[in-house]
Amino acid sequence: MSGRNWQRPPSWFTDEMDSDVVLDMGWGRLVFGQTFADQRAVVAALRAEETGERDIAMYVRDPQVLVGLAPHELFLDPSITYRLPLDRYRAPRDRNPDVFVRMVRDRAELDEVNRIYAACGMVVSDPDVMWANHRTRTFTYLVAEDTRTRRIVGTVTGVDHVLAFGDPDQGTSLWCLAADPQAAPRGVGEALVRVLAERYVARGRAILDLSVMHDNAGAIALYHRLGFRPAAPVVVKRKNPINQRLFSPAPEGLAALNPYARIIADEALRRGVRVEVTDAPSGELRLTHAGRSLLTRESLSELTSAVAMSRCDDKRVTRRLLAARGVRVPQAVELAPDPLQDADGLAACEELIARTGPVVVKPARGEQGKGITVGVAGPEALRRAVAEASAHCPDVLVEEFVAGQDLRIVVIDHEVVAAAVRRPAAVIGTGTDTVRALVRKQSRRREAATRGESSIPLDATTEDVVAAAGFSLDDVLPRGQRLEVRRTANLHTGGTIDDVTDELHPALVEAAVAASRAIGIPVTGLDLLVPDVAGPEHVVIEANERPGLANHAPRPTAERFLDLLFPETRAAAGDR
Repeated sequence: MSGRNWQRPPSWFTDEMDSDVVLDMGWGRLVFGQTFADQRAVVAALRAEETGERDIAMYVRDPQVLVGLAPHELFLDPSITYRLPLDRYRAPRDRNPDVFVRMVRDRAELDEVNRIYAACGMVVSDPDVMWANHRTRTFTYLVAEDTRTRRIVGTVTGVDHVLAFGDPDQGTSLWCLAADPQAAPRGVGEALVRVLAERYVARGRAILDLSVMHDNAGAIALYHRLGFRPAAPVVVKRKNPINQRLFSPAPEGLAALNPYARIIADEALRRGVRVEVTDAPSGELRLTHAGRSLLTRESLSELTSAVAMSRCDDKRVTRRLLAARGVRVPQAVELAPDPLQDADGLAACEELIARTGPVVVKPARGEQGKGITVGVAGPEALRRAVAEASAHCPDVLVEEFVAGQDLRIVVIDHEVVAAAVRRPAAVIGTGTDTVRALVRKQSRRREAATRGESSIPLDATTEDVVAAAGFSLDDVLPRGQRLEVRRTANLHTGGTIDDVTDELHPALVEAAVAASRAIGIPVTGLDLLVPDVAGPEHVVIEANERPGLANHAPRPTAERFLDLLFPETRAAAGDR
């Protein structure tokens, strides 16, 4: 039936199949339209969709008739079905040495699968449903490991139509292909598709189908390379909030927004809040609901006062306000304008170095890690670092260097919503590539994953960090060796982020909330240095008035931001 989905089949054909087949995938249900004799039963099946999930009807006979039965509820998905005839599949001559694809081994690995879904902006799945499915042969859950780190970096799901409903066409389908945008080596997607195809070849199946959005050029190029070609089946979905962007005209300029503004626009549209893109390059939006309108610039809104914003802008003011509230901050020296001429201030900095060890030199104002030097230990190094910082801002702050993990805590409406450890940009050796080549490859992946928001500079800082580890940029890094190539964990310079919200010690939560109240700011990202996120020790080093909410998926950062702006839309948000 997979090849004749648009025709009414003869009774001898449908008699071989189960009837009215619907499979629960955890993120929604697959409705196999060719198993339904009555189109109205397909409509009824789609109406049973759970809130926060995305059901998919595929292989529907006469899909235009189906949509016509409920035009206000259903729509034709703007996707293309691609098909691989499995008798034509040819295995590659060489396997990717950096990727090992295998079955999911235990339920805990499904949390990693959901982590990757969230990082790719996909609907996360119920792990109990996935685990129950996995214990049958109808479903195939594969994960890809990076052989250098043994970390799970990709996933794909397969469905065997023969086992699901006795498909006489010997069909199978591929769903939820995803690769970790932060950590996946090149070729993860291809390796996952190939292993899934080979498993179905071994079962004697005839075809492998998939559905891909029409504008996903990268995925379509991969499928073409592997031998997939466009096929007739179309997808029908319900007009629910998750799917709204697929059936409703998007606001002008929406596609040009960066990920930090787009996550807010998407959540607003999902709730029925009107979105006007007032300046796409800066991420500025006008959000309107029930006659009330607010301007936002990413996570900065009109609810943040100019005073609160100025308190975050000047790191000296931030630390003074926090210290006055009893929040722990590093010891520091504030240098006067024209800091290289501030003899007393420089002397105080040298005393701080003598007392605490190496220091961090940073501009009092600035963001994205610009002008910051870490680990300054001597008079000459101090003067160079001060000169670098003052090139970005005439006011310079010198702080004790506190070792520990770089922790970002997002606080919205004085409640902790998300927390993550940020790690400096790093590369993993292949045994054949130079450090320079690895940095370039990793930077391209980060740029693609963040739409240009994150990349690793090949500059003097990178060269110095690599040299300090005993390598040059032109050395071949041994296979499996991890090498940090930046000193700071700034996401704009290629840093990565790991969610630790559930691991936070109560003292860290208390400090973050106290800091947000001290500054008087409704939305902030607090930067802390901690020996262990599960312990109470910490210092708070900065407060950001415009934290990147998109960095913390699947934590409900955008949801809580819209709750703050338009609390009356909480009910419209529903469960996710």
